[in-house]
Amino acid sequence: MIRVVVADDEAMVRTGIRGILETDPGIEVVAEAADGHEAIDLVTRHRPDVAALDIRMPGLDGLGAAEAICRSAKDTAVLMLTTFSEDSYIARALGAGASGFLLKSGDPRELIAGVRAVSEGAAYLSPKVAARVISNFGGDRMLRAERARAAVAALSDRERQVLALLGAGRSNQEIAGELFLVEGTIKSYVSTILTRLGVRNRVQAAIIAHEADLIDD
Repeated sequence: MIRVVVADDEAMVRTGIRGILETDPGIEVVAEAADGHEAIDLVTRHRPDVAALDIRMPGLDGLGAAEAICRSAKDTAVLMLTTFSEDSYIARALGAGASGFLLKSGDPRELIAGVRAVSEGAAYLSPKVAARVISNFGGDRMLRAERARAAVAALSDRERQVLALLGAGRSNQEIAGELFLVEGTIKSYVSTILTRLGVRNRVQAAIIAHEADLIDD
């Protein structure tokens, strides 16, 4: 069972998120928070697998909550819920250690897929939000795409396969299943890929996968 804390200052939105998530029998919403301070308290109390945080909340916002949760509750993955008007916050959330980003107005199925992915240690960028994440890294987008393609070209064919699946939000276990390999082998591939790309985590690797057009939306 994947245990989730949901944080959003709008009660109707929280109810909607809970309703979507609990259509999956493997997901349980254990608590709801109306602001960042409450989210931190509930994560500390319940130790959920995932904290789904709205970026804009009164008092302490989702970004502040994400930073605190990633620092103090390392077994809880953070999934940020964003809108197109909040692009400027994405880089800070990445730096805080968030594992995924979803549009609040997106397909409800993406919410379930995102929660499942980050709970299993994967990075998750919904196709619609991936371009927005990439745009926040600054610099010339075409140049970044060229650099991403060059970095990916230095990987082996198998490493590129793994990177593409990682960028699509697959967990190590799912990648292993799709490529007919054992999970330990995938972990080794992921570690090598992060080193060769010069990135610190799966989210940054996923961004490169999107920039290099490895992901089939």
